[in-house]
Amino acid sequence: MEFTKFLFILILLPFYQVLSQYQHETFHPYQTSYTLDPHAIIIQACNNIQNQALCLAHIQSNLDNHDGHRDPHSILRAAIQNSLNQAKLTIQSITKFSTLSASSRDQMAIEDCQELLDFSGNLKAWLSAALSNQDTCLEGFEGTDRHLENFIEGSLTQVTQLISNVLTLYVQLHSLPFALPRNESIRHENPKYPEWMTNGDKDLLVYNPNRMHVDAVVALDGSGRYRSIAQAVNEAPSYSNRRYVIYVKRGIYHENIDLKKKKTNIMLVGDGIGATVITGNRNFMQGWTTFRTATVAVSGKGFIARDITFRNTGPKTFQGVALRVDSDQSAFFRCSMEGYQDTLYAHSLRQFYRECSIYGTIDFIFGNGAAVLQNCKIFTREPLPMQKVTITAQGRKSPDQSTGFSIQDSYIYATRPTYLGRPWKMYSRTVYMNTWMSGMVQPRGWLEWYGNFALNSLWYGEYKNYGPGSSLSGRVKWPGYNIIKDPSSASFFTVQHFIDGMSWLPATGVQFSAELRILRDLFVGGTDTTTTTLEWAMTELLRETEILKKA
Repeated sequence: MEFTKFLFILILLPFYQVLSQYQHETFHPYQTSYTLDPHAIIIQACNNIQNQALCLAHIQSNLDNHDGHRDPHSILRAAIQNSLNQAKLTIQSITKFSTLSASSRDQMAIEDCQELLDFSGNLKAWLSAALSNQDTCLEGFEGTDRHLENFIEGSLTQVTQLISNVLTLYVQLHSLPFALPRNESIRHENPKYPEWMTNGDKDLLVYNPNRMHVDAVVALDGSGRYRSIAQAVNEAPSYSNRRYVIYVKRGIYHENIDLKKKKTNIMLVGDGIGATVITGNRNFMQGWTTFRTATVAVSGKGFIARDITFRNTGPKTFQGVALRVDSDQSAFFRCSMEGYQDTLYAHSLRQFYRECSIYGTIDFIFGNGAAVLQNCKIFTREPLPMQKVTITAQGRKSPDQSTGFSIQDSYIYATRPTYLGRPWKMYSRTVYMNTWMSGMVQPRGWLEWYGNFALNSLWYGEYKNYGPGSSLSGRVKWPGYNIIKDPSSASFFTVQHFIDGMSWLPATGVQFSAELRILRDLFVGGTDTTTTTLEWAMTELLRETEILKKA
């Protein structure tokens, strides 16, 4: 029966949560398209389903049982309910396999699946993550005999398609990936902070740890309540609605930390990059799934980290994650992520990184979160012979997912031939905006995953980058590659629009820019509001030689 319980968590629980979430979703004239025919919407909900007639009948029945209305809201809710009902039937049909035995690697992959498919949150973010999480679940079986993977994959196929259909409907019924408030003329009083940050959280990002209120102190020398970060996290309140601050004093902490989904609104504060270091060496060849190699894994909503180094010292030859993030509305300020292959796993949901440093060799910023990196420094390391250095491997698998990587106002310090990214999944999406690139960024810019895979369906873009590696003349000519010329198009990938940052970042206190910075003066001269940014850029360029030595 244990395997049956696992499948219940794997398939059913997410649908109960999304149904609950959807009760709070509303449609307004400014965000909804009323040109869609109700019958066409119902057909879309059953697209590519093996028994379409039965699927259509089930949705019609759900509508009749609810209130009989055929408006978009009712149809979408009925489609979600149908997904839940079909998942129940799937469970009933496979209970006879409940005595399946599994290897330790299989068991670890099953644990990944249990965790990956148990979450809630913003409806579109949830649906986007649901599709990616099922991929990650199956990827965990790499290195096994694939028997259990094939069984689980077959069980999930129809449910996965139903989720995909619901996500497509949601996108069709909304004009924007995240609905804007009715008052769209928002005034952002302090452009250093996102709107979803409270005044209290802003203070936490400014104050010296010795002057701020902290709930727990971790110190290797015994001067705090805890000597272990994991112990402090485990004893922190679960499902907290207020910020719980853990101050980690300087030192090198050899531990693996997993902040589960119930550990919400936790903040880790260190003494600075290189001073407070959390380090581990898990890697794929030790028997861990890539998902579980993380030195620090964060799933609880609203996580914040400040002034900490996350490090994975595993061998260059295999995947080893320093930081994995599944935390919605999470923020990282003045942190460092150090590793080789797969350093920063921006796995899912909305994330923000400010003034962080990321080190690696291959695909060292990867995953399928909706992530914005601002004012960050990206360092390449020496790869193995015959390996090519690639910064990003974004994993968007559906054109309707609200995910992708936006790297803005940042610096790429490449000391080896380097590519900006390659498509891990079919609809991979990554943009670089207002970012300085060293001369080792290769003229073609981007690299294939294999053959022509995803070259037509990916969405890669560059906007007003600068530096010796930023020239667009030799860039790839793929159908999915875009030279962004219009500021209004580039603004889609900003904090305000891409991760709905105005609704949650101000509450965290992390500095941020809601919109695009104008860097034209770097090329034509002048003195306007970009002066501070340009001075910083020039200072960074002058210091480049010293910085590269440290990489």
